[in-house]
Amino acid sequence: MSLYKLFVRPLLFLFDAERIHHTMFGLLRFNQNLPGFLALLRALYRVRDSKLKRTLFGLEFENPVGLAAGFDKDARLVDTMAAFGFGFVEVGTLTPRPQPGNDKPRLFRLPTDRALINRMGFNNEGVLAAVNRLKGRKSRVIVGGNIGKNKATPNEKAFEDYNYCFEALYPYVDYFVVNVSSPNTPGLRELQEKEPLTNLLAHVKSLSATKPKAKPVLLKIAPDLTPSQLDDIVEILKATKTDGIIATNTTISREGLTTPAARVAALGTGGLSGAPLSIKSNEVIRYLRDRLGPGYPIIGAGGIMSVEDALEKIKAGADLIQIYTGFIYEGPGFVKKINRVLAHA
Repeated sequence: MSLYKLFVRPLLFLFDAERIHHTMFGLLRFNQNLPGFLALLRALYRVRDSKLKRTLFGLEFENPVGLAAGFDKDARLVDTMAAFGFGFVEVGTLTPRPQPGNDKPRLFRLPTDRALINRMGFNNEGVLAAVNRLKGRKSRVIVGGNIGKNKATPNEKAFEDYNYCFEALYPYVDYFVVNVSSPNTPGLRELQEKEPLTNLLAHVKSLSATKPKAKPVLLKIAPDLTPSQLDDIVEILKATKTDGIIATNTTISREGLTTPAARVAALGTGGLSGAPLSIKSNEVIRYLRDRLGPGYPIIGAGGIMSVEDALEKIKAGADLIQIYTGFIYEGPGFVKKINRVLAHA
C-alpha cells in the first residue's frame, strides 16, 4: 500500500471534503510557482513512452489518461496536473457569469464505497477568470473546455451561454465539451432530449466552423439514459457531426451502495461518482461503441479506481479515459501506475 493511502489520505479524510480540496489546491498553487517544483513532479510522476500516444479528432495526446472536468474548474492548476502525468486536462464546467453553486455542504465522501456525492452546481468564477489563467499557462498539455449554462439562464436561452463560453475560450483550449448532463443544475438534463440537444450541438458546431481552425466539439452524457435515449444520442451525434462523446457524468442512482441507506439519504441529492459508477459507465460505453462503430472517438469516465478499471474502460470501447474520484482515493501516483501498465499492454 502506498504512503498516500497509509498516511496522507486518512489525514485528509478527517476534514470536510470541499474545504480540504481548496486547501490542497492553495498549497499546490503556491508551490507550482517555486523554482523546480513542477520539474520534480514530472520526474516523479510523468511517464513518457511513444506507445502511450493517441491521436483523436486531430489532436495528439501524450498519453490516454486525462483529468475529468470538475476537479480544476477554474483552470488554476493546469500546469501542475500536467506535471502529475495527465495526458490532457479538462477545465470547467465554466459558465458565462460567476456563480457560487449550491449551498454548502455539497461534497461528501462514501469511503466504504470508494465514492463521492456532489451537488456543487457549476460553482465557478466565470469563464473570463479561467481565460486569464489559461493565457499564462506554460505546459503544452492538451486542454479541454467544458462549458455549461448559468443556473439563472432558462433552457430556451441556453445556447447564448454556450455561445459566450465558446467564444471566450476558443483561443485557449484545444477542444470543447458541451455539458448537459450534470444532475446539479435544475432542468439542465432536459437539454439531453432530442430536439434541444440537436439544436444546441448544431449551434456549437456551426460556431466552430466559422473559425480559422475548427476545434473539436464533444458531448458529455449522463449514465442514467435509457437505451432509446442513447439511440437518440447516437442519431444526434451523427446528424450534427459532433466530434466525440464523453461517457459518463455522475449518476443519480444509489443502487448497490454498502454505506447505510439512512446515511446516504441524509446526505441528500447529488451526483454519485467513484467505484459504484464503473459498471454502469462501461455498459453505456459498450452500447455506444456498438452503435457508433470502431472509428468514433469515445472518452470513458466514471468509476476508474484501479488499473484494472482503466483497462476495462478501454476494453469496453473507450479511446481515452478520464479520472477524478480515483485520483482522490488513490493519490498522485495513480496516473503513473495506469500509464506504466498501458505502455506495456
